[in-house]
Amino acid sequence: MTLKAWASSRGGARTVGVVVTALVVVLIEVLIRIDVINPFIVPLPSLIGAAVPRIIVEENVLHRFWQTAQEMAWATLLLAVVGVSLGALLYRFRLLRRACETWVGALAAAPIVLMYPLFLVIFGRSATTIVMIGFAAGLAPVILKTVEGFAGTRPVLIAVGRSFRLTPAQQFRTILLPAALPSIFVGMRLGLMVAMINIVGVEFLINFGGLGQLINELAERYDLPGTYAAICFVVVASIVFFDLAERLERWLRPLE
Repeated sequence: MTLKAWASSRGGARTVGVVVTALVVVLIEVLIRIDVINPFIVPLPSLIGAAVPRIIVEENVLHRFWQTAQEMAWATLLLAVVGVSLGALLYRFRLLRRACETWVGALAAAPIVLMYPLFLVIFGRSATTIVMIGFAAGLAPVILKTVEGFAGTRPVLIAVGRSFRLTPAQQFRTILLPAALPSIFVGMRLGLMVAMINIVGVEFLINFGGLGQLINELAERYDLPGTYAAICFVVVASIVFFDLAERLERWLRPLE
């Protein structure tokens, strides 16, 4: 394999990403040590790394990670079922699409996280509140990209389906859904990103469960290395869910 081919491969891209990240960490370490960056705002990366074993042992971070992962999993399931279904509904009924698409777009820009007091009243101070806020925040991108995917299906494919006298359900299963999958997965990844931000943010705000609560507790103790180490675990959780989404997409689209 040539260097160019290796660099363009998935493994090469990940290796380059790891190397660049390591260089950035080293640069930050140097800038802090020469007093370019204030260590009372950003701690030394070496101290952050040293804090990781401590928060694993003393702060039960793996259990908190699992709590956040469960909330993300439930939000993802809701986004996939409800978001894709609503997108298909808007595509199927054009009048409904014209009436609602603008409002869905407005929902995408709305600061859903600020509505957490209302969700607390409805669902109580529980994981359900966190899941529902993540779901509500990530719903709009999934709906919009689903509609875009179905609407972007080539008319010739639909015409071929009609020529074979496929029923609407058969057309949806064999033509529309496969053609829309790339766009749907883009919407799911966008929805996951927004949902993850809101889930951790609400955990922080209501000080309930998961990595967000851990960040809140460490920040209140002014444990900067521990706080940044906990934030690193949030980044790891995001990477895990995005990687799972990519693997699922490749599994559902094995020929591409």
